[in-house]
Amino acid sequence: MRKMGLQATCQRPKTLQPHPGHRVYPHLLRNLTIDRPNQVWCADITHIPLRTGYLYLVAIMDWYSRRVLAWRLSNTLDASFCTEVLDEAPALFGPPEIMNTDQGCRFTSLEFTETLEAAGVGISMDGRGRWMDNIFIERLWRTLKYESVYLHELETGSQARDVIGRWVSRYNDERPHSPLDDKTPTEAHFNLELGSPLGSCPGLTRQDRAA
Repeated sequence: MRKMGLQATCQRPKTLQPHPGHRVYPHLLRNLTIDRPNQVWCADITHIPLRTGYLYLVAIMDWYSRRVLAWRLSNTLDASFCTEVLDEAPALFGPPEIMNTDQGCRFTSLEFTETLEAAGVGISMDGRGRWMDNIFIERLWRTLKYESVYLHELETGSQARDVIGRWVSRYNDERPHSPLDDKTPTEAHFNLELGSPLGSCPGLTRQDRAA
């Protein structure tokens, strides 16, 4: 479509909306060696198309293991659904050393940044227009949509939640990554041997598996 100069008639939702009154934090990951789980987490928002509109999906991913630690769907871009997922992930895994996001107003909000600062988490933000600064979660969105979301004609939030939940579980627990020595994200995150049963993962709850 880009090569032919074609554009969809429907307007895509804007998930990145900077707020002029919010503080923007520096990018802390440049030249940083990330070599262990929970050293750096990243978070991002994307839109999930439904037959009659959109939902918004936020997720937190561990940068080292690529594991999706928590995610949530919302029919609005209220900052509260970002802080809810921010509360959930540390409750399961403990806080990271650094959280990296874009400069969207949900992530620069006081509610979000003060939660991180209270937990002693360093705050890192991408440069304006530099999607490569958060490349792993951008790749996650692309893979999720092409392998799952676009293959279903989603009509309701409950249907979208079920489809996304099943895909995330397969991604975390069944998909090996070559940069992780062919371990799955779950195996890499918990330092398990290849093929180890998931029941041996410390801190992995039934709710976490179904997330």
